[in-house]
Amino acid sequence: ARSRTVGELLAPTSPFDKKCGRENWTVAFAPDGSYFAWSQGHRIVKLVPWSQCLNNFLLHGTKNVANSISTRLPRQNSDSSQKNKPCEHIIDCGDIVWSLAFGSSVPEKQSRCVNIEWHRFKFGQDQLLLATGLNNGRIKIWDVYTGKLLLNLMDHTEVVRDLTFAPDGSLILVSASRDKTLRVWDLKDDGNMMKVLRGHQNWVYGCAFSPDSSILCSVGASKAVFLWDMDKYSMIRKLEGHHNDVVACEFSPDGALLATASYDTRVYVWDPHIGVILMEFGHLFPPPTPIFAGGANDRWVRSVSFSHDGLHIASLADDKMVRFWRIDEEYPVQVAPLNNGLCCTFSTDGSVLAAGQDGSVYFWATPRQVSSLQHLCRMAIRRVMPTSQVKNLPIPSKVVEFLCYQI
Repeated sequence: ARSRTVGELLAPTSPFDKKCGRENWTVAFAPDGSYFAWSQGHRIVKLVPWSQCLNNFLLHGTKNVANSISTRLPRQNSDSSQKNKPCEHIIDCGDIVWSLAFGSSVPEKQSRCVNIEWHRFKFGQDQLLLATGLNNGRIKIWDVYTGKLLLNLMDHTEVVRDLTFAPDGSLILVSASRDKTLRVWDLKDDGNMMKVLRGHQNWVYGCAFSPDSSILCSVGASKAVFLWDMDKYSMIRKLEGHHNDVVACEFSPDGALLATASYDTRVYVWDPHIGVILMEFGHLFPPPTPIFAGGANDRWVRSVSFSHDGLHIASLADDKMVRFWRIDEEYPVQVAPLNNGLCCTFSTDGSVLAAGQDGSVYFWATPRQVSSLQHLCRMAIRRVMPTSQVKNLPIPSKVVEFLCYQI
């Protein structure tokens, strides 16, 4: 089935604007669904209120976003309401943007640095931050509501290829770089760098937190998939199975599954707790043998994203297609065309997939399905229980297999 197009956001073009430098390596939705951000290429990041964006798609079809503020927002005279009223921002980051991540604070999550009483920044609950990873190794932190630069983090020596905030509101930020390291930053401690995670022998392409913020996955060249314990900052295990560079990773909403995308034309879905491959989604048939999977074959998978329903995965490959998969089916349930696609992510509510290409963004309606009560119960259990505990439950083996996503 063809996926329905919802809309598109087109990067402005000028007569002298060449394609080079217009790559859109990153798109991101705010955790509360209030904002959408993407890299327009060159040095520019555009921030738009997501509800306003959807309204404009409905009003004008698949046209570019207008610069009007939604009139349905509450109009109060308090400073806080004015501050938090969504409005567009165009941010010049000063260098090519490779990665974006939104972060929001939970006040009870204190800085891990307990020795320092005074902090330059007090990040409140009403604050939304945007981290941008740049070509020169810097990470710039912006206030989403005002568009102002708050922090400039300097320690990487190469491109910052990916960024991810811990989902628990602690404002712990992890950056993945071509300098072969991951770095852990505490924004509640004024952006202090807490730890360097070393283990990759080559470029690090991507990183992702588990939903409970306890595990970090990192992927890179040399077929590497690493899992890290974020309480001890130590490596848990290394996942072996891909035959080429692994470029993207994401956990399922319950943390029971991990999807990884590779240039070997495959997306693997793992049980991260025991390191087993549960599912394989191929983008080339027959699947290339290991010796051929290491080469260029026009089917490299560039990006993968897990939907909030825990049932669907989106993948984006060099064969000019976006695919939507169900975790229990071998073939895509929907497809959509996209040339030169580099990144994709589901909206916060899972209803829309955004994919970036040449400075522009395209949006598709995602497969919608009412989750079964069985699946909802499975997700509820797996949010609090790793595989080893599930296998020790005094329940029938078939139920254990279902809870472990093995049937």
